[in-house]
Amino acid sequence: MPKKIDPQVRERAVRLVLEHRAEYPSNQQAVAAVARQEGVGAESLRRWVIQAEIDTGDRDGQTSEESVEIKRLKAENKQLREDVAILKAATTFFAGELDPRNR
Repeated sequence: MPKKIDPQVRERAVRLVLEHRAEYPSNQQAVAAVARQEGVGAESLRRWVIQAEIDTGDRDGQTSEESVEIKRLKAENKQLREDVAILKAATTFFAGELDPRNR
């Protein structure tokens, strides 16, 4: 089970990478140094930095807000499909009950 990282630690680590990456020869080295310093995984920090760049508009991609909205819409769509399936089953049942041939 993945461990939960405190949002403040996450924000601080991302901010440190963004502020200090010019001091390192590569972005990967900046991420590795900050990850060691903050006690988080380098790959996790790399993904957080990429998402932060997307959210600020510095990089193309799906923003966090868009991801949350898509997740909500998928859940709503699933619920509506289940509702339709129940209504179809009920319609079939009641149509059979009302059919005079069944009496």
